[in-house]
Amino acid sequence: MLDLFQPAKRAPGECIIKLGGSEATELYPFLIEVTVDTSRAEAAEAVLTFETRRDVDGAWFVQDDPRVKPWSKIIIEAAFGDENEEVMRGYIREIQLSFPEDGGGALVTVTAQDESLLLDRAHKRRVWEIQGGPMNDGAIAAQIIADANLLPDATPAEGQTLSANQDATDAAFLKERAEANGFELIYREGTIYFGPRRLEGEPQSTIMVYAGAGTNCIQFDIQDDGHLPDAVSLDVAANEGDQTQSKTLLPDLKLLGTEPATSAETLDDGFVWRISKEGESDPDQAETLAQAKANDNAFKVKGTGILDGTLYGHVLKVGLPVGVDGVGTRHSGVWYVDKVQHSFNADGYKQNFELMRNAYGDNLSVSSNPLAAVI
Repeated sequence: MLDLFQPAKRAPGECIIKLGGSEATELYPFLIEVTVDTSRAEAAEAVLTFETRRDVDGAWFVQDDPRVKPWSKIIIEAAFGDENEEVMRGYIREIQLSFPEDGGGALVTVTAQDESLLLDRAHKRRVWEIQGGPMNDGAIAAQIIADANLLPDATPAEGQTLSANQDATDAAFLKERAEANGFELIYREGTIYFGPRRLEGEPQSTIMVYAGAGTNCIQFDIQDDGHLPDAVSLDVAANEGDQTQSKTLLPDLKLLGTEPATSAETLDDGFVWRISKEGESDPDQAETLAQAKANDNAFKVKGTGILDGTLYGHVLKVGLPVGVDGVGTRHSGVWYVDKVQHSFNADGYKQNFELMRNAYGDNLSVSSNPLAAVI
């Protein structure tokens, strides 16, 4: 017998908006579109577009809602039946109002940013040291994260050890230290990740291309850039005298496939780009940056596409691996998520994604690939 007292299940891929700690159900009738841009390299940003109307007392339903104001906390989720997955959380950064001649076309555009916005308020000057000596970047990141009342998503990686001079907001300084180490800085679900690419671990739910009834990917395109080098070289001090010698750095990251994406098998001529040390930078810091560049260049294969969010049934997260199946034995396998734009509108829930890969070959396990068990 149907239980009439059970709450109705949400439609797959429905957008849930929480403002100031409560769901903004009163604003849903006016909501036109929500887009959320997430990236490994930049702060996540959401844009919510509302049409708006006046009530009988002359107040506007959207912009006069006490929760629609700068610095109001916002959480955006995608609902899949009874389960919700978070897309972004942060704060309203900006509100724009548009009152055209036709009063029926009045719009409110709300722009929000992830919790990095909270760390971008106060410019600070500080020398980071411990007991008068150098301090590693992981300890610095841990202190900044704690001061912001957030949690680390895994222990911050140690990075370099130095007496660091901060002359910026905490958000800008953390980003600077992440870039100096070739680390990622990702704000998600009340946590901050400060560390190298996370290529290990179980991939997210598989992106299925041309998989019959199992297809969840509307479009998938691949670019394989053969003109990125296989290594980089850097001039370093020789063991004796004032001479320098060249040091070649190969990528040192886990392969997301069965063979590296290099040209060595076709043209084994040492495809190496030389990079210059800038100014009088510390040799160890220069080598760290060079290694990061070598790792960046290794991701020669790029994938872009569109997921049907309802069929995929999950929020695709940046900075984590994901399986791709149905694009051939060379390019199927585990990829890394670089960017995702989430879009909720009258056409449903779509996820426009950008992936990257440093290898070829299908390395999806049976547990990651739902079709593998039946093929």
